[in-house]
Parts: sequence; C-alpha cells; structure tokens
Amino acid sequence: MASTQNTEAPKGQEKDLVARLADAGEDALAKFAELPGGTRALNAFNDLRTRVDDMSRKVRGIDELEARVVKLEKQVAELKRASKSTSRSTSARKPAA
Repeated sequence: MASTQNTEAPKGQEKDLVARLADAGEDALAKFAELPGGTRALNAFNDLRTRVDDMSRKVRGIDELEARVVKLEKQVAELKRASKSTSRSTSARKPAA
C-alpha cells in the first residue's frame, strides 16, 4: 500500500517559494532586456498582452449581442405570425367581386 503524505507546504515556505519565483522571473526579464533586441521583444509581448485583453473584452460582449439577437428574432417571428393571422382575417371579410 502506498503511504499517504501531507504534500502541503507550511505557509512560510510557500511564501518563500513564491518570492523566490518572483525574483527569478524579474532576473530573467532583466537579462532578456539586456540581450540585443530584447527590449523590442518585451515591448512586443506587452503589446500582444494589450491586444489579447482587448479581444477578450470584445468576445465577452458577443454573448450579450447574441442574446439580443435571439430576443429580436423571437419578436420578428411573433410579428410575422400576427401579420399573417391579421391578413387572413381581413381577406376573409372582404366580399369577393
């Protein structure tokens, strides 16, 4: 049988790990920026992040638009049914010549 171990790290060690990862990430970005063309690449990544954020906002708006379209389609269908029943009743009332 496999022994069960508590894999959760104490809070102090968890914070230490997160701090170490953050420091390593900052160091990596600094070294990357020092490379030839690194600053341009970082700027491109930041621009890409901005564009993705804009696109995600627009995509979230699509759901609202789809709901509005469904509502309008139902209204149009109701109006068509109402106009068909009205035109049938008025044509039945008119005397044939």
